Amino acid sequence: MSIMRSIARNAIVCLAAAGLAGPSFAAEPKRGGTLIVGGGAGVRHLNPAVQSGGATGVPGTQLFAGLVRIDDEFEPHPYLAKHWEISDDGLGYTFHLVENARFHDGKPITSEDVAFSLGIVKANHPFGIAMFDAVERVDTPDPHTVVIRLSKPHPALMQALAPLLMPVIPKHVFDDGQEPKTHPMNAMPVGSGPFKFKEWVKGQHVILERNDDFFIEGRPYLDRIIIKFIKEPSVRMLALEKGEVDYYPFTGVRFRDVPKMEKNPDLNVTSKGYEALGPINYFEFNLRKPPFDDLRVRQAVAYAIDQDFMVNKLHGGVPHPGYSPFYHASPFHSDKLNKYPVDLERAGKLLDEAGYAPDADGQRMKVVLDYPTFHIDSLTNGANYAKSQLKKVGIAVELRAPADFPSWAKQIASWDYQFTLNDHWNYPDPVIGVHRIYLCGNIRNTIWSNTQGYCNEKVDALLQEAGATLDPDRRKALYEEFQLLVNEELPLYFINEEPYVTVSHKTVMNPPETVWGAMQPMDEVWLDR
Repeated sequence: MSIMRSIARNAIVCLAAAGLAGPSFAAEPKRGGTLIVGGGAGVRHLNPAVQSGGATGVPGTQLFAGLVRIDDEFEPHPYLAKHWEISDDGLGYTFHLVENARFHDGKPITSEDVAFSLGIVKANHPFGIAMFDAVERVDTPDPHTVVIRLSKPHPALMQALAPLLMPVIPKHVFDDGQEPKTHPMNAMPVGSGPFKFKEWVKGQHVILERNDDFFIEGRPYLDRIIIKFIKEPSVRMLALEKGEVDYYPFTGVRFRDVPKMEKNPDLNVTSKGYEALGPINYFEFNLRKPPFDDLRVRQAVAYAIDQDFMVNKLHGGVPHPGYSPFYHASPFHSDKLNKYPVDLERAGKLLDEAGYAPDADGQRMKVVLDYPTFHIDSLTNGANYAKSQLKKVGIAVELRAPADFPSWAKQIASWDYQFTLNDHWNYPDPVIGVHRIYLCGNIRNTIWSNTQGYCNEKVDALLQEAGATLDPDRRKALYEEFQLLVNEELPLYFINEEPYVTVSHKTVMNPPETVWGAMQPMDEVWLDR
């Protein structure tokens, strides 16, 4: 069974258990060499403390360390924290830092830096509030001890302390009164991780070099990592085949090209390494202005879109259908939701009720649909399909393609859109990946927060209780009620789940395949050539 077909039929966690196209290993790691990593159209900046997503996450987790690192079973392991204790009431977490850790400028990493970093993430990250709302304060009794005090139980705390979500950044660099999201050092950061910043040429590449003063002795093995941005999928495939790129995560090639990659004896193709993500695609409506401030218009769009056609015909049966804020393999996913089966007549009646009568040509309204540069199969093709399908119910759609990813991200973060195709990740726990999209307090001018402007006090209450509940059965009941509410109110209309694969050359040894995949430190990766 091919990788792509298996993604369509199984949960990501099942794929991991199946051991599909596993990693390459050899007896003794070799030091040296340059790993060429394929990237998409570019990156906005390099600091994951204030920006989510894979574009920033891949270089960011090489530049910055975290308190813990997560294995392929979602278990936390020591990283900057060599060990920790949790109080009996679950409200106090004490972390003991390694003593020899230094930032890339030689300054020691202390508990003050950890406390500062958590504060920056909480205030500025797209879902910092969702992750760390329960943090009452952070105590720093000595330079190597950090105590996180919680106001309520936090079932996702340890997962939120991974490098991607809570990177440890230097207080002496970033605590200078400048805005964290636009700080100039986001573009050339002083980090704490296994690789140091060397160069960033926008739209072309990012170069990272080995940190010889890394606090884990003998690592990293690589001399450098070059992240090479390649906009066109066809060029990405050629680069892999020619050996110009060693490692390409996040489905860097088109769905139809994966079978060819699987047959190449020089390449490994795997779906492992994305278990912490749970990616889902959707239409996002700007609820602040007409026409999508009217629920009936949003429902009309949902009833006009034929999701079965999109999944099975447009995308060749590769993606899994998506109807919920939760990835289908999540223990909190509900099967009781309205799937909005295609019904053009019902869509027309809803638009009539909303006051959008058709003119002599059958046109009811004109709208602009934005779409991003990523997920070309799912979202770019999906945008073109939506244009033709919505025309059938009198909605004339103008498609607006961005110049690049930063342009699209800035536009959506500025709320300057009517509706857009988008995606987000569930992450290891709903507190991290789902709450951020719906909480009233997380309506921000930041991509992958509550940019649509949705606010429902009952939804807030459900999420707050679920995020402070350790009982899995109670959490499941709360999340089911939440899903039913947002499924009815449609701030987002889900269309499918994005399948990810990684393609790498067999010379890449010990490639990153924990639940965070390429968004984890690559200090153990080496090259057999």
